[in-house]
Amino acid sequence: MLKNLIKEYVYYLKVTKGLAKNTVDSYTRDLLDYADYLEKNRNRTQIFQIKKKDVSAYLKALRNRGISPKTVTRHLSSIRSFHRYAHSENLIDDNVVNKVRPPKQKKSLPVILNEAEVDCLIENAGDGKKPLSLRNVAMVELAYGAGLRASELVGLNLEDIHLPKALVHVTGKGNKERIVPIGESCVEALRSYITHGRQALRPKTQKVLFLNRFGKRLSRVGMYSVMKTLAERAGIDKRISPHTLRHSFATHLLEHGADLKAVQELLGHEDVMTTELYTHLSKNHLRRAYEKAHPRAKGEEE
Repeated sequence: MLKNLIKEYVYYLKVTKGLAKNTVDSYTRDLLDYADYLEKNRNRTQIFQIKKKDVSAYLKALRNRGISPKTVTRHLSSIRSFHRYAHSENLIDDNVVNKVRPPKQKKSLPVILNEAEVDCLIENAGDGKKPLSLRNVAMVELAYGAGLRASELVGLNLEDIHLPKALVHVTGKGNKERIVPIGESCVEALRSYITHGRQALRPKTQKVLFLNRFGKRLSRVGMYSVMKTLAERAGIDKRISPHTLRHSFATHLLEHGADLKAVQELLGHEDVMTTELYTHLSKNHLRRAYEKAHPRAKGEEE
């Protein structure tokens, strides 16, 4: 049965690939929906029965549900990986999904904050005295100061923070680890939170860094809620998410002349092409690169 194979694949993702729980859950939801559709609408219960037209029909059904092209593409990515696994296990002779094209989607650049907006966000994180205010300041400082993904940030433990050396140990996608430096303001914000705020939240465990009001690990949803509240309080009229600070981190580094490969390493990107997105967000970065490189950018020398 197709669903039994999906269970095996999910186990493979957890144990062999070591993917994060949220990533595994996303694959599971996508593939179970895929299997339900094939069984009910295409009479396909085994993976070797699936043809290209079946996959295309499923993607069309997703679009008919009103699902965005971006989400349809994510579903297709999950399906590709699943079929690739089946092919590697010699369960199918041909990976028919390789012939299926993803839907066209409008390319949009991520939202970023300018430096003044980041300052305003931090200033409006609280009065600097209440435990949750200290946590919020430290969280924003670290998200922006180290360019962390939301899952990386909420997954941090106390042992991952090295304040004397101004470093944070990050476990990213696929359990890949990296060390990221942090600035003085970030160090001070973390020190204030750990010293004066964290214990006041009555932690249920002594290892977790960022706690919610109940002393448990702050969730990604909780972090999103905090970010939305802080943005409203700061009067920032942009649709921001926890990832916005990561985008801003990368863009501002490039604006101030950081090397693209260094930014790639700080972000934990496998492919530098992913990092190159941020060069399109910064006109200042492009202007400086042009003025530095083009022989006629500054006119003739006297």
